[in-house]
Amino acid sequence: MRLDSLQYARRFDHVSGSAIREIFKVIAQPGMISIAGGNPSLAALPDAEAAEIARDVLRDQGKVILQYGATEGYRPLLETMQSWIPETLGFDAPAVLPVTGSTQAMDLLCKALINPGDRIVVENPSFLGNLQCMRLYEAELVPVESEEDGLDVNHLERIFRDCRPKMLYTIPTFQNPTGRTLSLAKRRRVAELAEEYGVIVAEDDPYRDLRYRGESLPAIKSFDREGWVVYLGSFSKIISPGMRVGYMVGDPGLIRKCTIRKQSSDLHTANLTQAIVDQFIRRGLLPDHIRRISADYAAQCDTMLGCLESFPEGISFTRPEGGLFLWVDLPEGIDAKDLLKKAIERKVAFVPGTHFYAFGGHENTLRLNFSASTLPQITQGMDVLRNLVTEAAEA
Repeated sequence: MRLDSLQYARRFDHVSGSAIREIFKVIAQPGMISIAGGNPSLAALPDAEAAEIARDVLRDQGKVILQYGATEGYRPLLETMQSWIPETLGFDAPAVLPVTGSTQAMDLLCKALINPGDRIVVENPSFLGNLQCMRLYEAELVPVESEEDGLDVNHLERIFRDCRPKMLYTIPTFQNPTGRTLSLAKRRRVAELAEEYGVIVAEDDPYRDLRYRGESLPAIKSFDREGWVVYLGSFSKIISPGMRVGYMVGDPGLIRKCTIRKQSSDLHTANLTQAIVDQFIRRGLLPDHIRRISADYAAQCDTMLGCLESFPEGISFTRPEGGLFLWVDLPEGIDAKDLLKKAIERKVAFVPGTHFYAFGGHENTLRLNFSASTLPQITQGMDVLRNLVTEAAEA
């Protein structure tokens, strides 16, 4: 019998590979300018500090670190997080689970909570990697519309009332892909609605520390009185994505369910990278590191915004106060996928916005990233994009 007769699991029927990961193959081409992915700047990766910490922890605790670890996490990091979370994030941490990147936290939540057909409310648009995760667990996605200050809470309440979803997935700060931030009043209201209707809120907040202007806002979790909000954090954007260290904070019972499911996923997040993150925090390196990389990112963001000011009339774009992304709406009738093909020919890559919508459409949108390119590369890449948009608008 031929292998092409193999029947794959039904959950893959409507799931394709990540559009961003496909574009990453293009980014690897020599001379390509990427304003596509969400990679931190190479200058933001603390390789020297990580090398020194790795040497120290292996010298002092090598036998422990190189052995199997507890699924619940590396004990020194857990101890650090118990004080770091209240001091930094502003809420108590009744239960913390280190995970292999915050994307694993979403996977564990879906494993613990979602049965086929359960409804999950998602921002429209939202992070396509986690949209893919939800589809693999055969969830029914229910989009909630977004406004300049984050998701539309009036629309959200109607969805909660009429659809009775199991979960809301939201990125409240410098959202991926739009760069928008949920306002203070809306954060409080989301927590209230979750409690009123009994909906778990997955608060995915990996960009919160990358603020370049404006005032920091409390997490939705800080307004949570009964445990309906699960906070998903990550050190990928502020220390290193390659270490794959994230964490989830929530109700002890729910965190325990996720811990049991993690046992069959990867047993435990790597001890060495947990130890490096722990020492990065204990040695007081994180605040100055975040200040330095945020200053660099602010300059990159401002450069890209300045370039967009000279684009043809009829486009609009977000002006984020932090994070890694800008969102662009092109004039109706321009298809960003067609622009991408022409941009790649001219050695520039971006991500069409349609991929971030639960049900597609919105072909005249695109997401831009500024963190992975130098200032001259941003200027050069945006010049190419401006010319393509101008040509398309005049066609």
